Amino acid sequence: MAKNALLDIKRSLESHVGSKIMLRANGGRRKTVERTGTLEETYPSVFIVKLDEDQHAFKRVSYSYADILTESVEVTVCNDDGQIRIAHLHQ
Repeated sequence: MAKNALLDIKRSLESHVGSKIMLRANGGRRKTVERTGTLEETYPSVFIVKLDEDQHAFKRVSYSYADILTESVEVTVCNDDGQIRIAHLHQ
């Protein structure tokens, strides 16, 4: 059953490759890290986000689909107006 959930998350993200997204991730020690960028590519086990250059020290980050499933990463896809289109892709 978890494998189907991971596949559903992957398919949801694949349809938004190239879209602007906002990530909210557990940064450890009760910290939450928020990052914005573009969903660059999806792979069998991970997805890559190219971060906005002016805001972050890293150029790219990767997360696994299991991170979304376990809610350690929250993904929000935004449309061109900056409005939230999809929140919590794993419903």
